[in-house]
Amino acid sequence: MRIVSWNVNGIRAICKKDFASWLKSSNADVVCIQETKADELQFPKNVREINGYNFYCSSAVRKGYSGVAVWSKVKPKSVHTSIKNEIFDREGRVIYLDFGDFVVFNVYFPNGGTSQARLEYKLDFYDYLIEYLKRFKGKTVIVGGDYNTAHFPIDLAKPKENEKVSGFMLKEREKLDDIVSMGFVDTFRCLNNDSNSYTWWDYKTFARSRNIGWRIDYFFISKHSLKHLQSADVESSVLGSDHCPISIAVF
Repeated sequence: MRIVSWNVNGIRAICKKDFASWLKSSNADVVCIQETKADELQFPKNVREINGYNFYCSSAVRKGYSGVAVWSKVKPKSVHTSIKNEIFDREGRVIYLDFGDFVVFNVYFPNGGTSQARLEYKLDFYDYLIEYLKRFKGKTVIVGGDYNTAHFPIDLAKPKENEKVSGFMLKEREKLDDIVSMGFVDTFRCLNNDSNSYTWWDYKTFARSRNIGWRIDYFFISKHSLKHLQSADVESSVLGSDHCPISIAVF
C-alpha cells in the first residue's frame, strides 16, 4: 500500500496547477492533503469525484482556513473528523480512516509562529493528540501530515539560525520526542540519513531554488509495525506548493 501526504497550500490554488492529474498518476492507495482552505463544496467536482477513490474531508469553521482531505482506494470501516475536542475540531485539522487492523491519521498541526497564543495552542494540540492516540494501542497506526516542526538539526538547512524560531524551538521539538517515546517511529529517518531532504521552502526568499528548506512533513508509524514499512520518500521534484509530497509504502 502506497500512502502519500502533501500540504497543498490551498486546494483551489493547487487545482489550477493540474492537481487532479498528479493525483491520478501518483499510484497511491491513500492520498492525504493538508491546508485545503476549503469546505467540501469548494473542491472542484473533478477532484472530489476521481474514479476509483473514496473522498473524505474536514474543514474549519473559519472560511478559507486550515482543512484536510483524503482519497482512498480502499473503503475504510469508518471515517472520523473529530478528536473529541471542540477547540481543536473547529479548525478541521484531523481526519482519520479506520481500516480495522490499521488506522491512517491525516493531521495538519498548527503553526506556532504568528503569536505566543498560537504557539501555546500548537503545543496543547500536540499534547492532546498524543493522548488521543493511546486509544489505538495494539493497532498499526500511521500518523501523516504537516507537523510544522523540524525534529533535529539534520532536518533543516540552517538549524543554528532558527533555534528561537517557531518550528524549531526546543519546546516544539520535545513534542516529537514525546511521539517517539510513546512508541512511534519517523519512517523517513528510519530508512534515510540524507541531510538535504526537505519538505518545505519559504516562498518569500525563493528558498526552494537554493534548497534552503525544512523537513516538517512526516509519516510516523507504530514501532511494533515497523516490519511492515517498505520505503519512505520525500518527493521534492513535485512542484505546485511551498511543500512537496512525502510517501511511504507499507504492508
